[in-house]
Amino acid sequence: MRITIVAVGKLKERFWRDAVAEYVKRLGAYANVRVVEITDRDPAKCGGDEKAREQEAADILKAIGESYVILLAIDGCERSSEDFSKHLNQLMVGGTSDIAFVIGGSTGVAPSVRVRANELLSFGPITLPHNLARVVLAEQIYRAFKIMRGEPYHK
Repeated sequence: MRITIVAVGKLKERFWRDAVAEYVKRLGAYANVRVVEITDRDPAKCGGDEKAREQEAADILKAIGESYVILLAIDGCERSSEDFSKHLNQLMVGGTSDIAFVIGGSTGVAPSVRVRANELLSFGPITLPHNLARVVLAEQIYRAFKIMRGEPYHK
């Protein structure tokens, strides 16, 4: 199983980088995981939000390639950790071996990324900073594999 986390922007603070790195390391026992950081574009230098999203989209689409794409979006499907685990397991059993999770930039993603997504996932109606969303996503993927394997994990 290959998992790619595609995220717009860099994690500047070490504690965010360390948290993501820890979950990616733990996930290594279950899947080949990589994180791809897309350069966030400054709308003021790109001609507005739409132009910035379009430039970011080109890099996102290149990074996801032919993967099954799950886009994090506030209007996406909300799943419990157990349901998320079951869903990932069903994808894998069904033959999906390459999944890309996409976290857009602060102004969202271009329509081309939404259209390309196979599904939308939401962590609920709350707004999370993008760096925290990346940590939560990595943790939930790790938790999903632990649940799939029937291995203990804190509740």
